[in-house]
Amino acid sequence: MSARVGTAGRSATGRQASGTQPAPVGPRVLEATRWAAELGAVTADALATRSRVSVASARAVLQSGVRAGVLSRSQPLHCRPALYAATARGLRATGSLSLGAGRVSASNAAHLMAVAHVAASLERRQADHRVQGERELRRDERLAGRALASARLGTAPNGSPALHRADLVLWPDREGALPVVVEVELTIKAPRRLAAICRAWARCQLIDAVLYYAPPDVSRAVRRAIEDAHAGDRVVVLPLADTASAAS
Repeated sequence: MSARVGTAGRSATGRQASGTQPAPVGPRVLEATRWAAELGAVTADALATRSRVSVASARAVLQSGVRAGVLSRSQPLHCRPALYAATARGLRATGSLSLGAGRVSASNAAHLMAVAHVAASLERRQADHRVQGERELRRDERLAGRALASARLGTAPNGSPALHRADLVLWPDREGALPVVVEVELTIKAPRRLAAICRAWARCQLIDAVLYYAPPDVSRAVRRAIEDAHAGDRVVVLPLADTASAAS
């Protein structure tokens, strides 16, 4: 089934030319748009991994979304892959308006790329889990009025819990089983801050475990924080290179 949400007369930013009629958008484009809405933005490499197709085929799907106006394309980092985010039209077409528009900039582009590749890899390897992005989790916790898979990091100025959310959540198919949260760490945080996060995860009763994906230099810092927080039984560090190499 396809939805009439696009047009061939659009620019790269997804604006519709006046006087044109919406063109049908196929299910592959809509699914890619939905995934981009959930994660904030995705790359052709990540979509290729997730969909088990060539990068050229994945890029064609995303470019079709740009022409239809459901996706926007940006390349804020020189010589790095382009990122595709859902437009307002794309959010409406996929029922994702509650997530809001994803924002892509030079400051968050590398992280968005890495998260998309980790998410795609996990979806392929963890078929018995549903991979959820931080944006979805934030929405679901807002609707629930409580934390679902977030760690408490103290109290906010208004008296509510100050929550730390991971980049991804792996929700198991088994009823009653706790989720595994995934952090994608590209830069070294201040030691006290990182240790506080690890300590919060170690105390969190809503999750089963934490997976940190990080490059070698950041991995060392995370391991020190895990030791300082005595969180080794809940928090594990894994290499980022095997899941994010395609983004470089």
